[in-house]
Amino acid sequence: MLRLRGAVAKRAQLSLSARRATTLGSSIGSRALATAKPLDVFQPRHVGPDKNDQAEMLRTIGYDSLESMTAAIVPEDIRSSGQELEGVPDPLAEMDAMNELRSIALKNKLMRSMIGQGYYETKTPAPILRNMLENPAWYTAYTPYQSEISQGRLEMLLNFQTVVSSLTGMEIANCSLLDEGSSAAEAMNMCFALSRQKRPKFFVAEDCFPQTIGCVQTRGESAGVEIIVGDPAKLLDGSAGVSMEEICGALIQYPNVYGSLGGNHTVFADALHNAGAYLVVAADLMACTVAKPPGEFGADMVVGSAQRFGVPMFYGGPHAGFMSARDSLKRLMPGRIIGASVDSQGNRALRMALQTREQFIRREKATSNICTAQALLANVAAAYAVYHGPEGLRRIGAAMHENARGVTRAAEKLGLTPMHKDGFFDSVTLRTDSADALLDAALRRGINLARLGPDLVGINIDELFSETDARNLIAAMAETTGAGEDAKAQAEAAFFSEDPADNDVAVPFPRQSAFMEHPVFNRYHSETKLLRYLSSLERRDITLRESMIPLGSCTMKLNAASELMPISWPEFAGMHPFCPPDQAAGYTEMIGQLNGWITSITGFAAVSTQPNSGATGEYAGLLCIKAYHESRGESHRNICLIPNSAHGTNPASAVMCGMKVIGVKNDENGNIDVADFDAKVEKHSANLAALMITYPSTYGKYERGVKQLIDKVHEHGGQVYLDGANLNAQLGLTSPGYIGADVCHANSHKSFAIPHGGGGPGVGPIGVAEHLAPFLPGHMVQPSSGEGRNTQAKSNGAVAAAPYGSAGILPITWMFFRMLGKPGMKEVSQVAMLNANYIAKRLESTYTILFREDGLCAHEFIIDFSYLKKDGKGLTETDVAKRLTDYGFHSPTTSWPVHYSLMVEPTESESKEECDRFVDAMLAIHEEIQEVIDGRADPDDNVLKNAPHTAEMIMEDEWTHAYSRKKAAFPLPTINNQSKFWPVVSRVDNVTGDRNLVCSCPTVEELSE
Repeated sequence: MLRLRGAVAKRAQLSLSARRATTLGSSIGSRALATAKPLDVFQPRHVGPDKNDQAEMLRTIGYDSLESMTAAIVPEDIRSSGQELEGVPDPLAEMDAMNELRSIALKNKLMRSMIGQGYYETKTPAPILRNMLENPAWYTAYTPYQSEISQGRLEMLLNFQTVVSSLTGMEIANCSLLDEGSSAAEAMNMCFALSRQKRPKFFVAEDCFPQTIGCVQTRGESAGVEIIVGDPAKLLDGSAGVSMEEICGALIQYPNVYGSLGGNHTVFADALHNAGAYLVVAADLMACTVAKPPGEFGADMVVGSAQRFGVPMFYGGPHAGFMSARDSLKRLMPGRIIGASVDSQGNRALRMALQTREQFIRREKATSNICTAQALLANVAAAYAVYHGPEGLRRIGAAMHENARGVTRAAEKLGLTPMHKDGFFDSVTLRTDSADALLDAALRRGINLARLGPDLVGINIDELFSETDARNLIAAMAETTGAGEDAKAQAEAAFFSEDPADNDVAVPFPRQSAFMEHPVFNRYHSETKLLRYLSSLERRDITLRESMIPLGSCTMKLNAASELMPISWPEFAGMHPFCPPDQAAGYTEMIGQLNGWITSITGFAAVSTQPNSGATGEYAGLLCIKAYHESRGESHRNICLIPNSAHGTNPASAVMCGMKVIGVKNDENGNIDVADFDAKVEKHSANLAALMITYPSTYGKYERGVKQLIDKVHEHGGQVYLDGANLNAQLGLTSPGYIGADVCHANSHKSFAIPHGGGGPGVGPIGVAEHLAPFLPGHMVQPSSGEGRNTQAKSNGAVAAAPYGSAGILPITWMFFRMLGKPGMKEVSQVAMLNANYIAKRLESTYTILFREDGLCAHEFIIDFSYLKKDGKGLTETDVAKRLTDYGFHSPTTSWPVHYSLMVEPTESESKEECDRFVDAMLAIHEEIQEVIDGRADPDDNVLKNAPHTAEMIMEDEWTHAYSRKKAAFPLPTINNQSKFWPVVSRVDNVTGDRNLVCSCPTVEELSE
């Protein structure tokens, strides 16, 4: 019997948003009269302070206009005349921009995708689409470093870890990586580290997904690891040309590119282990619902993508990659890990565990460049698992498998030869001399199949597979073989067989073990219950929905609804990244326009959007530099100079590219120490590969003399990488290219309005000078190399699994550019600097502000709390950060880039009123600090040390503190019952969490104990 999911709802996923957006401007035009101007101009909706507020704020800091303020902040020798804006379009009103993008989206041809290969059609449940993916309470959150105000998303990320570890049969999992290809590359790197870098060879099965092979090869080349692609059977019998004793590990795909689950993997795993090597399995989570999980046949690490758990294909991303592993390997795992601890009241609390591994702390010694997560998409996948539960997932997996078996039976009736008659999960590969004819016949019926070779066609069966799909597929196969109506009817009968033997799960190693037994996966299966669960989680977190998030170097600006809406349109969300290029004409046009605008605003010759995070952008840009030196016969150049004021991810990225990091000092004013810089350039001249700087620096200043530093690096044969983390202060005022840099990544999730999503997604497009354009990332499946001058399409050098990385969220940045246009871009940077300087000016008489130039900062500034070490009576900047929660704020960046400090970045989106509210909170906290210093408050029992205060603490029958309940919870008159944010946990104990690492939901047995 055919088991169907989505028969009625074929292609219905995400349609609500699409229909809603389609009607914009159609029934109500943007112009009531031919001479009327649009009323929905975006610029004043994005920029927080209106003109009157701007004037008042300018007077406060001593300037009469944004132009005069800009002239005082941006050094004259790098200040451009605005040529960066020449390639940026004039602004469109919101409806007009939406309609223009809609016309582009409609150029994409939506087909029924049965390509598979790591990307699958899936149904995003409506309550998850509406209440999570399209909900600012989830997508505007920051990475949950501040545990006390992040308990909601921490719980959902813990759910994700539990889903992954449970389905893969492993002991621990991280809370997402960027995609399957980069997850496999991280696993390769982990195997190399486990061999203590004594085995620089890694084996990859030739039947892995080609995009995964490409990512591993790129990472292997940069890490100095030889990637050997071959047949695992030959490796096992010793005929592969390399022995197991020589390799650090091996990667296999489960199921493989042809759909096969393979043979006895336990034998292969045992042989690897006996030789001192590790087994990495790239697994399909849905396959693990019916087939034996990798952990049960000897895997050491399991990687993959959770895309088919309710996340649209998005033309390749963003999707949540994952890694699970044996518990003994947890301290070498890349990515973030959510763990359980306790708060100051003894209650269970969640936090990001093992944070000392992070690159901001360990720099070039970091486990990996850990800013490589897809938190929002991991949350969607986890919610999908919560909604369906283990039984629901089993039904989905079983339906896929049984329908795939039906396709095999039908194909055989029509004279086609399945490559595997059994031993597969959801994908069937047919061997036929008429591969082109079959692909064309399916295409005429609106179906995309996969070409896997000259005589091989792949057919993937997903959760949306319907009776109509089955009949169309059978008709295409019948047409290809020339079968008559009788044969076609027999094929249909074979597919729709009622024989129980044809409808049982028949994988070679069926799963016997239970999974996802925690109550959270067995409780919320009605929409009402799920809605209330998601709502209970979102109320635990501070996001942009509640208040400003003044995190320095993070640029938590407005993520406008009009920017976000297009990503849900099926024409963007429903595209497979390996569909025929002519079907993606809309994406091609949109990406081409966007890259042209980014090329202009950065002052470069070419741009690639393949990097799917800022960290990946750094990695890709440095690979361009590395390849450039190699093309000139200078592969010995491996020294990367990085000042202390550079962004925290830079050292780890340089190490990932095989470079040696040499630190450069900063002077007491925060500038690069020119004497130290000159000495190190001279010392390493022969081997100098690159200088990595952030500009404006993470110290919040436009350093003078940067052009001279760049010129010196060029004179000594090096290239300059300008980190775009602070590009938000350059738009329309200067540009990396104008300054003289050779490459820069632009954090679209900072400067260009893509939301942070609680720790991903992000996009890190890289712009390069013309001489570096040939070295932009390529792709094994669809050769490419970005857009612009001097680019060269190629199949190597991929840094992400999909050709355009996280293409599905690029419409956000397109809308940002299209609605702001030339004047809006410039005002973005100017008001970002105005807000920062206004706050700093109001605080300067109370706090010490570091590193300002003539009393001015760029778009962010650092507050110094080092004085607390001497006379603060035990208080620290962390106490201030936690106390801000009681005032309703997310803390600024704490203890970085300078110890004992807070770094504040308000962005251009915050109003004067919100800036004032933050200032009032900081001034009140300073008075609370002074009370402790003066002895008016107990040094151990005060509002700062006990912060944040939960409602449970405030409602205790016996109040033992020397300060009042009102002072604890309502410290200012503006904080009242209507505006109060209540954290659900008090101060979280970080040490306990790391010493007693618990990284999955407790089992039923543990809960009963």
